[in-house]
This record gives sequence, structure tokens and C-alpha cells, in this order.
Amino acid sequence: MYKITQLSIFLENRRGKLYNTLNLLAKNDINIRALFLADTTEFGILRLVVQDPIKAKDILEENDHIVKMTPIIGAELDDTPGGLSTVLKIIKDEEIDLEYLYAFTHEKTEKAILLLQADDLDNLIGILTAYKVPLVPAEEVYNL
Repeated sequence: MYKITQLSIFLENRRGKLYNTLNLLAKNDINIRALFLADTTEFGILRLVVQDPIKAKDILEENDHIVKMTPIIGAELDDTPGGLSTVLKIIKDEEIDLEYLYAFTHEKTEKAILLLQADDLDNLIGILTAYKVPLVPAEEVYNL
């Protein structure tokens, strides 16, 4: 229920590659909910949350993209100074090692969604739930 499917796409670091990939999704009516790009001089990893991850993965693979589906979770936090720190303090105090995170705002005023990846997502879900950090169901993220 809380695990969101994220697509990780390997991209060569070449002019137009990001545009071509995202335009391919647009032409196939795939709406992007969140995006994170980490790159080096030679390649990048594009991480996406989209409304229909299976359809997006199929389209990308049919067009010669290397795609991996990864579960992540989303936590809702206050979109105010210190909102992120509140959640990160819990993660630090509970000694959770995160692989990465990224966040975005949406139509709920004064709220943001923090997307998190850790080795043990079930443990992270349990800890955040125990601290009453609201978790965002996957379908809600897909349908924002």
C-alpha cells in the first residue's frame, strides 16, 4: 500500500538524451509525478515516479532504455522551514541508512512529499508510522 514503484533509467550523458526520454513518455501520455537526476560525466540515473509505472517501463524498454523498478516510500511533511529536518532527525536517531531521497510539493497547501529509499523499507515504514509521520499511499502519489 505504501510502497511506490519508482523507475530508474540509465542514460548516457549526451546532449538531448534526457529530452528524448522524457518526450517519449509525454508522447505516450505518461505524466511524471516526481523526478530526480544524478549524473556523472559519462552517464546518469534518472529516477521517476509516474502515474503508470508498468506502462512507462514497457514503453522505455521497447525504445532501448535500461529500466529498473524500485520500491520507495513517500512521507508527507510540512512545507515549512524545518519540516524536512523533523523527519530526518527521526531517521538519524533511529540509525536508518538512506540510499537517497528527493521531495516535491503538490496541491495540498503547506505540505510536501518526501520520497525515500532505504535497504529495509519495511523497517523504515514501521519507524515512521511509530513516530506518526504520515505516509502517502502509492495510489495517491500516482494520481496527484
